[in-house]
Amino acid sequence: MVTVETIDLGLIDYKEAWDFQEQLFNRVVEEKLEQRTAGVHPKTPTKNYLLMCEHAHVYTLGKSGDEKNMLLNNELLESKNATFYKINRGGDITYHGPGQLVVYPILNLDNFFTDIHQYLRYLEEVVILTLNEYGIKGGRVNGLTGVWIDGDNPLKARKICAMGVKCSRWVTMHGIGFNVNTNLDYFNFIVPCGINDKAVTSVQKELGREIDMNEMKQRLLDNMANIFSFNFVKQLNTQH
Repeated sequence: MVTVETIDLGLIDYKEAWDFQEQLFNRVVEEKLEQRTAGVHPKTPTKNYLLMCEHAHVYTLGKSGDEKNMLLNNELLESKNATFYKINRGGDITYHGPGQLVVYPILNLDNFFTDIHQYLRYLEEVVILTLNEYGIKGGRVNGLTGVWIDGDNPLKARKICAMGVKCSRWVTMHGIGFNVNTNLDYFNFIVPCGINDKAVTSVQKELGREIDMNEMKQRLLDNMANIFSFNFVKQLNTQH
């Protein structure tokens, strides 16, 4: 069974986490290229990583996104203590902030399956299963990524988890932003994921109480290990 090294970065600046992702991503790609040069079978296990963290207030725009979906200028961004980055994942604009669980899997999909659509569905399923443990029924909306509540009702549909990934040489980076105890007011300053007719929500809002983030991390990690069939080596609050 594949082993994944899980690193909890705690509350971390977005750019610092992005740089660390890039470092690990390049390490996995280089290892794959070295194996190929040596004639090693492509499914030979390489290192795999999973980063868990929260960010200070930040908006990120994917490479296919429309900058018009950012409704704040630089001055207003500063007044909200937020930053803005154009990044190399798929998807449009989203928000990350304290209380949102961000998960960045850096996986060599040769060790699992080489199907990016299946990868996204698996990520969604991990969140759906985790929500179910809290008595919340999550689901999908046809044609849209992420996890939704009441997704089959256009008037009530609300997004609880956004997704945007990059995959190159079948190595992944970026991942999910799961609203646990998130301040949802910050979504008012963007058109979330470029979708202007659906709301956002959080586990806290759905249940009317604050959620223990460490408990949430453990439940989501357990579900991910089961769905992807991997063993994890856990490192909490690792200094990188």
